[in-house]
Amino acid sequence: VKLFMEGAKSHPVVIIAAIVVLLVSAMGAAALSGLLPAASSKLEDPATIAAREAGAPLEKQTGGTASQAAACAQCGVIESIRMVEIDGAGTGLGAVAGGVTGAVVGNQFGSGGGKTAMTVAGAAGGAYAGNTIEKRLKRTTAYRITLRMDDGTYRTLSQPEAPRFAVGERVRIAKGQMLERV
Repeated sequence: VKLFMEGAKSHPVVIIAAIVVLLVSAMGAAALSGLLPAASSKLEDPATIAAREAGAPLEKQTGGTASQAAACAQCGVIESIRMVEIDGAGTGLGAVAGGVTGAVVGNQFGSGGGKTAMTVAGAAGGAYAGNTIEKRLKRTTAYRITLRMDDGTYRTLSQPEAPRFAVGERVRIAKGQMLERV
């Protein structure tokens, strides 16, 4: 196989490595741009989503009188609970490793100015792919809990573990992030 070369042959392993780097770079770019579907799990009831979008009040509100509800500024009803994945922060090691690998593979192709262009393109693609892979490896899961407060406003809390409450339960926010039953 003669790729970008006149009269010289590249070792098949180098060609395979170059193809793999290009494919991984393309997949990383597609994943970051949203072209690849991401796996996610939603704990939210479809009826709750429709009711919230329509602006309808929740039917599962529980507890006391209107004066009791007005007295609790930190109280509300859980509207939705959803699990989200959060990409980790890149330290730069993935980008460096990917850039070096891409440059080495890109340097195997072309001659003269073409060789330089392939080296630079390989380094850039490898750095991008390496950074993306590093962020994906450091991904964490969080739970976003949307509350409809007694005053009609909405608040969203985020926590690393699954909440022990269900949609429709009446809760109070304590210490800024913790929920407790009312």
